[in-house]
Amino acid sequence: MVARLGESGALGPGPVREALLAVPRQILMPQAYVRRSAPDESPPYWDLLDVARPGDRVELLERLHSGDSIAIQHDGEPILGRVPGPRRGGAITAMSSTMSLTADLLQQLDLRPGQRVLDVGTGAGVSTAAACFVCGDAGVVTLDIDPHVTAAARERLSALGYRPATITGDGTTGWAAAGPYDRVFVSFAVPRVPQSLVQHLAPGGRALMTLGTSSPSWPGLAVIERGQDGTVEAQLRPVEFGHRAGAGFDRLFLSAAFRAEIATASGWTQRSMLAPPPDTARGMWLTLDNLYPGLVRDFGAEDLTIGAPGCRSWMRVRAAGRRRWDVSTSGPRDIWAEIQDAAGRWRAAGEPDVFRLHFEADGSQRATSPNGALTWQLSPGETGDAR
Repeated sequence: MVARLGESGALGPGPVREALLAVPRQILMPQAYVRRSAPDESPPYWDLLDVARPGDRVELLERLHSGDSIAIQHDGEPILGRVPGPRRGGAITAMSSTMSLTADLLQQLDLRPGQRVLDVGTGAGVSTAAACFVCGDAGVVTLDIDPHVTAAARERLSALGYRPATITGDGTTGWAAAGPYDRVFVSFAVPRVPQSLVQHLAPGGRALMTLGTSSPSWPGLAVIERGQDGTVEAQLRPVEFGHRAGAGFDRLFLSAAFRAEIATASGWTQRSMLAPPPDTARGMWLTLDNLYPGLVRDFGAEDLTIGAPGCRSWMRVRAAGRRRWDVSTSGPRDIWAEIQDAAGRWRAAGEPDVFRLHFEADGSQRATSPNGALTWQLSPGETGDAR
């Protein structure tokens, strides 16, 4: 797994690579769920595999070292002492993130020996174990809202010889008792930067977290740094992949029925000479997501396909020859016009691939292009002063 991450460019030489090589994943995840039902099948069903069962061991080890996300909890159940076997219905409520995402973000944290680290969203404890390996466990705190998740992580990290402070609580409020922290790592998506986590940063500190709207399609990475003089600077970088939404953060999705409707319906079609923005124009797609929220892309579709689940509007763009595209739309929202407006405003702002984040004294937050020509407010929420 580590070799594949290196070959793909997701992981370079250094302490994070050494940490991932040193942490036996089967100790942190001796059990994991494998989905047996089709993606849209209802009710879904899974098998809970156990490394101690000979019939499960090969499949589980292959799964743990695939680099994919790993399902570790079903319907908020206790994790310790579970009986392996099938589960039907319900939902997966805790996961270990894909390793390419985890490895990249851990490297961006720039972990160093002796640092104090707050790992928010414990999951299986992979990032916590990496922080303990690099920094030493005395200064590491891991925080999760689910007591079953923290109980399992505490026991399994201890089996590796690591004893970080393992706390059950709301990750968005942080854990001030052991702060301030040199590094803060949030492994779930939030709609805005929690002010308390910014306040937890020590001079020279850095925090990373996925920032997004209700749509999972176009995430951003918030990078917050506190200077040695105490001032805070923050950026929002559009990224291809981000963490899943945290507890209480509802996400939109395109149901199987809605996707089928879009794929087969004709809608109103127009011929356009305007090319759809490329996937690599991530700053534009992040702009669209924030200026025109409520859109979700079907990345599995052959053509560019975007729907608005809230009002059942949709858009499909299909190549129709050289520099020609057929644009089909339906519903009260003109998604194609919204895309072109967002693209035009993004180009007028210099096609930024990074935005500045501003934390105002009244608790509001906004993102702006470097030249200030493009701006939007982040969703309202908690108040406080992050300065």
